[in-house]
Amino acid sequence: MRPSIVALVIAVAALSAVLWLGGLALAVQDQFFTAAKPLVEQKQPPANEIKERDEEIDIVALGDSLTRGTGDESGKGYVGYMVDELRKQTDEPIRVTNLAIRGLRSDGLLRQLGQPEIQRQISMADLMVMTIGGNDLFRGGEALELNMKELDAVKRQYVANLDRIFAMLRRLNGEAVIFVIGLYNPFSDVGDAKRTSAVVRDWNFASAEVAARYPNVVAVPTFDLFALHVNDYLYSDHFHPNKEGYKRIGERVASLITLTEEDRQ
Repeated sequence: MRPSIVALVIAVAALSAVLWLGGLALAVQDQFFTAAKPLVEQKQPPANEIKERDEEIDIVALGDSLTRGTGDESGKGYVGYMVDELRKQTDEPIRVTNLAIRGLRSDGLLRQLGQPEIQRQISMADLMVMTIGGNDLFRGGEALELNMKELDAVKRQYVANLDRIFAMLRRLNGEAVIFVIGLYNPFSDVGDAKRTSAVVRDWNFASAEVAARYPNVVAVPTFDLFALHVNDYLYSDHFHPNKEGYKRIGERVASLITLTEEDRQ
């Protein structure tokens, strides 16, 4: 066989081998790697996270220092007492993610809801609880010095923010029930108690009206819990609840919650 023919045969054989190996590599990639690709593109949670979520009741707590439990020497706050009551209903584990920030106002909560990790936590929630508005209204006691026109302007901005908050929460999670805890009047025994109580009731009414525009949003009243003997339920700062005050709020919220299997599907 002439050298040129030998070289041609060797070249063809080599090319065939390369093509065969290439085909084998594509087949292996198609068999073992392509199936995993959609998991990355669709950003589905890992199988173990799905299993964990199915077995747990996920509660996300949002808002200000009331949801953080400031003033409760036990550290539980109303969220902790609420969970104590819920554990009487179910043997399923309950996981609480408390995202509340002391001093938060409604505009601050809106900014917080724009954070990707906060959005991820909300999307996984089975239930949400929230306190917001107290810092918008009272502003460290400044509200007591505002006239009605100024208070109305503050309220309009708060209501607009609250509407955006509910809209965003519903976009992130269309199923979880949201329990919005209303305001109480910590100043009902000092100064112009009649005026401050009227303002707090007005804000609660406005908040409840906004909540009613959205599905599965429940306004939880607390004004009556502190209306009589308010000092028995306030911390030494005369603003935040003490242990007994938080316990009353937690029990009120829990009384509105019935845990069923459908709540977590």
